[in-house]
Amino acid sequence: MADAAEAAGIRTQVGFNYLCNPMLRLARDMIAAGELGEIRGYRGLHAEDYMADPNGPWTFRHDPAGGGALADIGSHALATAEYLLGPITSVMGDCVTLIGHRPDGQGGIRAVQVDDVGRAFLRFANGAQGSVEGNWIATGRKMQHDFEVYGSKGALAFSQERFNELHFYATADAPGRRGFRRIEAAPDHEPYGRFCVAPGHQIGFNDLKAIEVAGYVRAIAGLEPEPFNFRKGLGIQTLVETIHASSRAGGWLEVPA
Repeated sequence: MADAAEAAGIRTQVGFNYLCNPMLRLARDMIAAGELGEIRGYRGLHAEDYMADPNGPWTFRHDPAGGGALADIGSHALATAEYLLGPITSVMGDCVTLIGHRPDGQGGIRAVQVDDVGRAFLRFANGAQGSVEGNWIATGRKMQHDFEVYGSKGALAFSQERFNELHFYATADAPGRRGFRRIEAAPDHEPYGRFCVAPGHQIGFNDLKAIEVAGYVRAIAGLEPEPFNFRKGLGIQTLVETIHASSRAGGWLEVPA
């Protein structure tokens, strides 16, 4: 699909709309500007509980052709990691199935072959290291798409469940005054101001979709690059498959170019 679209000169889009959050853009800009110093660690997590009930039915998400927690929601954690820190070059995965059978919806039971939890250690091209987890049996979690970035000069912490906030720790703060400060989304953080003229009033998930679609429309018009095209989507799928292969092999694997 990526090859065909590029050969035809067609603009494409894959729905990684979490990356359209102004707070993620701010985090990336802070990292790129060196405000955190040398990046020493990264932790990413996308955890929900929509598969936590063992009596929940087998669905298309359990199809080995493309299912599993790592592919379904861990893909967003991987996309966020690369958005913030750049390409991931090698991985060591651990993908486990904890609910081995589910009702098939027709009175029978069907085996589950995909992962309920997919974890991976990561090495980035810029020398940073970290980890991600995709987990769809995380009891009580509804949208824990979180990340933490640790640097020599500071740190960032973010949670999608409060996605109008970014928390920043700076080692330059005076002793006795150090701690994570909350940065609230505001019109200063483009394109927040297109939705609300006042800080702290907050934008929502549907606004992220509007930002995503607007970016794609601008790409179609030739005004800017595609926000997240088929080629980038293929890159995330390659990461998922490499993590699965690493889990089976029990060791580090290089991510194919």
